[in-house]
Order: sequence, then C-alpha cells, then structure tokens
Amino acid sequence: MTETYETETYEFFSEARSEAVVNARMGADVSTRLAQVMASLVKHLHAFAKDVELTQEEWGLAVDFLTRTGQMSDGNRQEFILLSDVLGLSMLVDAINHRRPSGATENTVLGPFHVAGAPHYPMGSNISLDGKGESCLFIGQVRDTDGSPIAGVQIDVWCDNADGYYDVQQPGIQPQWNNRGIFVTGPDGHYEFRGIRPVAYPIPDDGPVGQMLAALHRHPNRPAHMHFLVSAPGFETIVTHTFVAGDQWLNSDAVFGVKTSLIASIETGTDTAWRSHFDFVMTRKTA
Repeated sequence: MTETYETETYEFFSEARSEAVVNARMGADVSTRLAQVMASLVKHLHAFAKDVELTQEEWGLAVDFLTRTGQMSDGNRQEFILLSDVLGLSMLVDAINHRRPSGATENTVLGPFHVAGAPHYPMGSNISLDGKGESCLFIGQVRDTDGSPIAGVQIDVWCDNADGYYDVQQPGIQPQWNNRGIFVTGPDGHYEFRGIRPVAYPIPDDGPVGQMLAALHRHPNRPAHMHFLVSAPGFETIVTHTFVAGDQWLNSDAVFGVKTSLIASIETGTDTAWRSHFDFVMTRKTA
C-alpha cells in the first residue's frame, strides 16, 4: 500500500533549533503516546550531542558500537538487553513500573537466563542435578501485605552452578534444567527446596558491552544470587533475586540489581550445609 503525504512547509535545520525542527515533522495523526516518547527522545538526544559537542569520529564509533551490538545478538544472547542492564536502564524501567508499598517484596531485573517450562517439583526437592556446589536449603513463606499466607503461589527458581554458569550456557556439559524448578505453595504459603549456595559470576564480556565496561574501568561481576519468579492469581508478579549476604560484589553489581531488602543471610543449617530463609510479600492487583 502506498501512502500519500500532503506537501508541508517546514523550517530548515539549524544547530540552535534542531530539536524543534525534527519534532515538527511528526504527522498530526501520530498516536499521543508515540508522539510523547519520540519528542522526548529527540529532545534529550539532541541535548546530549550539544552538551558533549559530539565529534564526527565519536558519532561513527557509536554507530559501529550499536551495529556490533546487534550482530552479537541472537536467539541465545541479547547484547542490547545486556547494554541496557549495565547502563542501569533495565533497573530504572523496572522501578518505574513496579512501585510497591512499604514492606512488599521489591523487584529486580529478570536477567537473560530464565527458561520457561522448568520441571515442577514437590516441596523439599533438590534442583541441583550436577552434584556440584555446597548444598543449601531455601525456605520461607509467601504472604500478602496483611500478613496472611497465600496458597497456590507458583515459585519459579533458577541459579548458576558452582562454576558460575547457567545450564543454558553449557548445553551438553550441564544436565538440562540444572538448578531450576517450579514449586507451588499450599495453604500455609510455605516453600522449601534444596539447591546450592549460589556463586558470583561475570556477565558475558566478550562482546561490545564488555569492551565498553573495560574502557570505563568497570568490572563485569554479579554478586551471588538465586532468582525467583513468584506469581499467583490476583497478585502482582514478583521478579526478583535473593542475594548472598557478605558477597564482595554486592555494592558494585555490574547491572545495579542489588537492593538492601533482597540481601538474604545464609547460615549453617542443621541437616544441610547451608540454610537461606526469605519471606515474600505480594501485593494485590488493582483495577
């Protein structure tokens, strides 16, 4: 289908009025939200270029960087999400979209290693299939903001293995679904499963994002954590981690995912090497 456009008279481009000239080209029938987003993008992008007086060479480097970032992305790796993560944008978007009342469990980034369809296990099962790592019992309760336990909560968990890799990073080396599982709470809201004490690991740094971190003298490391995706009908889904207290990278997580409320103590247990207790507080969905 060929669209026709009315001939309009526009102001010519100038450095001083670049933002206004570009934004004036949007058509009258553009959706309100798209117009708002694009106008703000142009405004801040042009302001950035003027603020740093971006050189032609720097502009070329940026175009090359973004091109290589796209080329690095495929079905198993998303370099643009990694870029968003290390710039703190992923955490900012998450924070804007998941404002919760005091006491409710906070969100953090989903990360690139969640896989749908993990096995369902009965409470207390062991999700570590490769026999590596220090055994840890993860235990707690899921409640609403009034303190009542919630039944029927699906708790999807995953973490790296003792070598710092997720199973999808090592197909053929790790068993499929290693350190992954789904559990459903009963009437008491209790959850319990065995895994390993998570270990810290570096994000993939062999691409453009890793080169950018190196140029900024930033490390690529994430503190040790267990991922949780907690969902139940009528409640807001919680996408979060519990972080291992005392980890050396807590204060400098490469993707800015740590929040004080998500740091969980890991203590010596009675019938297992380690024990981590963490309760989740869910908020009800509003109309």
